[in-house]
Parts: sequence; structure tokens; C-alpha cells
Amino acid sequence: MQIRLLVVEDEQPIREMLKMVLSYQNMIIIEAETGNAALEILKTEPVDLMLLDWMLPDISGIEIAKRIKSNSNLSKIPVIMLTAKGEEDDKIRGLECGADDYVTKPFSPKELTARIKAVLRRVNPSKDDKEISFENIRLDPKSHAVTVSDQNVKLGPLEFKLLHFFLTHQNKVYSREQLLDNVWGTNVFVEERTVDVHIRRLRKAISVNGADQFIKTIRGAGYIFAS
Repeated sequence: MQIRLLVVEDEQPIREMLKMVLSYQNMIIIEAETGNAALEILKTEPVDLMLLDWMLPDISGIEIAKRIKSNSNLSKIPVIMLTAKGEEDDKIRGLECGADDYVTKPFSPKELTARIKAVLRRVNPSKDDKEISFENIRLDPKSHAVTVSDQNVKLGPLEFKLLHFFLTHQNKVYSREQLLDNVWGTNVFVEERTVDVHIRRLRKAISVNGADQFIKTIRGAGYIFAS
């Protein structure tokens, strides 16, 4: 099956380079020069992943990512930010707005291709379809549904996989590196600080009736999921 990629980039040479490189990877490339154009495309076109430039002439990539992740019809589309902003604070800001990965310019086409494939692998739902319950949390891998105290909870693909891992690996401390290996997968280009961002998102999402307290931070060691 061909992957449909929406490339949102105002610089035509970069769009052409991406189209040339990624077309060889069995990917269909849809181009948008502005943020508004991208949002219009998303109303009618099915998209598997978005490459999103931070600095656009109309709407910033940060704002677009926020809109996508807050839209129930679009929130599951993975977003990779493309930007010249390489400082750690910028990367954290990009991830906290909903981006699934962050690639700084200039980048090698080979590395970008690897990151795209890694993001697509790790956002796929778990193959284990057995429902899991713990205290007031219920997770159904088959329907990708999560409830806390019988209230539906919206989780992004990575937060869902992270919660699934915690529910199936309770009462043991896992370092950030171990969580990256088990949830994101090995050989992916993701910094360990990314784990903290997604832990914060997950805690916020499941904070109904204190369920977020099950995810405990162990200073200098990592995280543990326990009652």
C-alpha cells in the first residue's frame, strides 16, 4: 500500500527535492505551499503523514499542528516538523504542540526517510487486541478506545502505545531509553527528552479521578506504572 504524504513547505526547491526522493519510497506526495492550503487539502484528501515546515508565510507550523491534534477527525495523522530551529527549547515546543518527530534543516534525505518510516511504524495500533483493565482505566486495543472512570479519553497514537506498555508492564521502573526502545522502537532518531513530553501528555489525558498518579517519576531512574 502506498503512503500518502502531505508536504507543507513554502520553498519550492525543498518540495521538489522531497517529492523526488520520497516518490522512490513508494510514497504519494501531496504538496501545499501554505498552512491554509494544507488545511483545505485535509478536508478532502486522506493523508497518512504530514511533513510540516515551522516557518510558513501565513500560519505557523506550530499553530497548524495544534489545530490538527485538536481535531478528532485529524488528530491521528502523524506530524513531522521540518525547521531550521535546532535549539532544544524549540524541539520541546514542537513536540508539545503535537508533533510526533522533529527534523532540523539541513537534513539528509536518507535520515528523513528513516524517520518517516519509524514514525509510521510506531503509530500503528498494537496487534494485541485483548482488553486491559487497571483500577479505573480500561484500554481496548482492538477499537483503540480508552476510558477512565467510564469517561472516554482521547489519546494520540504514541500516548496510546505508551499507556498500553505501562498497563502490560506494571510495577517495574523503566528508563527513558528503555521506554524509547519498547514504545518507539529501536533504531529510531528520537531524543530521550521526547519521552517526558509524551508522559506529560498522557498524564494530562488520563487525569480523570487521579488516574495520572499511577505514572510515577523515579528521579534519576525513569518511570514506573503502579497503584
